[in-house]
Amino acid sequence: MDTAQDTARVLVVGIDGVRLDLLPELDTPHLDGIARAGFLAPVEVDPGTPTMSGPCWTTIVTGVGVTKHGVWANRFDGNRLDVFPDFTTRLAADCGKRTFAVGGWAPLFLAQQGGPLFVAPTRLGYVAPRADTPEAWEEVDDRVTAEAEHLLGLDEELHAGFVYLGAVDETAHFLGCGQEYRRSIEAADRRLGRLLTSVRQRSGDAAEQWTIIVVTDHGHRDEGGHGGRSPQERTAWVAACGPGLPAGKAPSALHHSDVAAHVYTALGITPDSHWTLDGTPFTP
Repeated sequence: MDTAQDTARVLVVGIDGVRLDLLPELDTPHLDGIARAGFLAPVEVDPGTPTMSGPCWTTIVTGVGVTKHGVWANRFDGNRLDVFPDFTTRLAADCGKRTFAVGGWAPLFLAQQGGPLFVAPTRLGYVAPRADTPEAWEEVDDRVTAEAEHLLGLDEELHAGFVYLGAVDETAHFLGCGQEYRRSIEAADRRLGRLLTSVRQRSGDAAEQWTIIVVTDHGHRDEGGHGGRSPQERTAWVAACGPGLPAGKAPSALHHSDVAAHVYTALGITPDSHWTLDGTPFTP
């Protein structure tokens, strides 16, 4: 059931592999601004979920856990996304909303490795890396951000979008969590700033009421890498601001599945009981 005025909008920005404990040391003014306007709080990856991108991002965008969506690794074979679709697909197919998803990790957007995760948003954008290097992934994230800026700048109705930035995670895998990793996080924050500017500059911005959600999927060991059960790997985070999210009042407990649940709530949509979402919105 759709109960909101048609001014509600949501942008979710996924930044892969950002350690929460390092954020206070870094220059991230745009993320800090979202935290001040709403909250930034830790998320512990659910005990039964591998600390890998595939299962974590699938839980984030579907609102259900691994036992339902069936993605247990970075291959998506055997998934149940036909039953538990991502929010951009469900909003477009079931709710008549206009959505987009854009990023550069192939199984999220292409029929590769058992994907795609994002099956049928209204608009889909994919940017292929020229090489599997940190430098090439920074280029990908720049082009992904530019594509999202383009989509946000179109003079057309838009309700929800998802932007995936992967360079931070790739840098950690190659170089560990040193200075290059920290610089990559700061670069991701600058791209977040570009996206926020595009939201503010939309022609309908005066009427649109935007909820902004920024989320990471997992952390990293100091030497780079994840998939284990250490606190550094299992600690993720969510930052959000927008209507109904008072400043400084983070939920008492957060789960990755809450992200999709809050997307629906922010748009005024009461989830059908048959969706069997595991998450709950950030606010009652």
